[in-house]
Amino acid sequence: LKGGFLQGDILLNLDTEDDDELSIGCAGGVDVTSTGTYEAEAIQAGVKQLRIRLTGGSGGHSGMDIHKGIANMNKLMNRLLIESLGAVDFRLASVQGGGLRNAIPRESEAVLVLDPADETEFKSTLVEAFEAVKAEYATTDPELSLSCETEATTVTHAMPEEDQLAVLMAIQTVPVGIHRMSPDIENLVQTSNNLARVEIAAGTISLQCLCRSSVDSEKDDHANSIACAFGLAGLQTEFSGQYPGWTPNPSSAIVATMKALYEEKYNESPRVLACHAGLECGILGTNYPEMDMVSFGPNIRGAHSPDECVQISSVQKFWGFFLDALQRIPNKA
Repeated sequence: LKGGFLQGDILLNLDTEDDDELSIGCAGGVDVTSTGTYEAEAIQAGVKQLRIRLTGGSGGHSGMDIHKGIANMNKLMNRLLIESLGAVDFRLASVQGGGLRNAIPRESEAVLVLDPADETEFKSTLVEAFEAVKAEYATTDPELSLSCETEATTVTHAMPEEDQLAVLMAIQTVPVGIHRMSPDIENLVQTSNNLARVEIAAGTISLQCLCRSSVDSEKDDHANSIACAFGLAGLQTEFSGQYPGWTPNPSSAIVATMKALYEEKYNESPRVLACHAGLECGILGTNYPEMDMVSFGPNIRGAHSPDECVQISSVQKFWGFFLDALQRIPNKA
């Protein structure tokens, strides 16, 4: 919204996922998309074609859930491929993983070709690597699953050895998860990255990250580090969809009003905190820097995943709180 369009001085944002929480700040973000091409090589006759599927990741919101240490399936698939490549030579025909930019990827799959004589050793190495990964993520991702089966569709082309190694090493290098915690606000993630999507097929490469931070300069630096890693593999990077964070204002009048109302209604204090996710307040605050803002909402779990749900009983609580809050807000002079 352009500056001057809104006439109010207070913004009630209904986009928080816990009904006992008042959000007073959020992270900004930027999409980091790296792309490139390669000359796919024709595959010799008689090779073994395999499809590897890595599924069962817990997934979740790449901001609100990033501190949980949930497995990023794009990174795990890459790890399995790197470790297997150390034992057996193969060529990738395609890799496909992830989906939404703001969701921790839950699954990934790869199609590859190899010498039939190496199939047994490859599968043994792959399973051994997966068992280690499964043990590491037993708590956060208990449903992790691996399958490796003969690919039914005939594969005609694959990545050249040099391009394949460069891309796998670049993905292995790129950090995911928490980069830095806030030194000022306890338990707040300050900067993070999510490798949201990997698409490699038919001579094209596309890798998408969402980098977040409540400090714009640190966000830019982290995004540049990611671009540099992919640049070493010959990929070109574009930054897009950039949006600002929302700087907390602990002395906010509307926050004080909402806090007092919550205590009066529920005989307990709400949690007043900033979050590591993008809220509309950050964007709107760019053109309305003097607007007094707070965010709240009902209980939502598994946001941006197929398991997303809302607690119906908390919607009633949230709605009553919202209506009472409107009654408490003074009329504009």
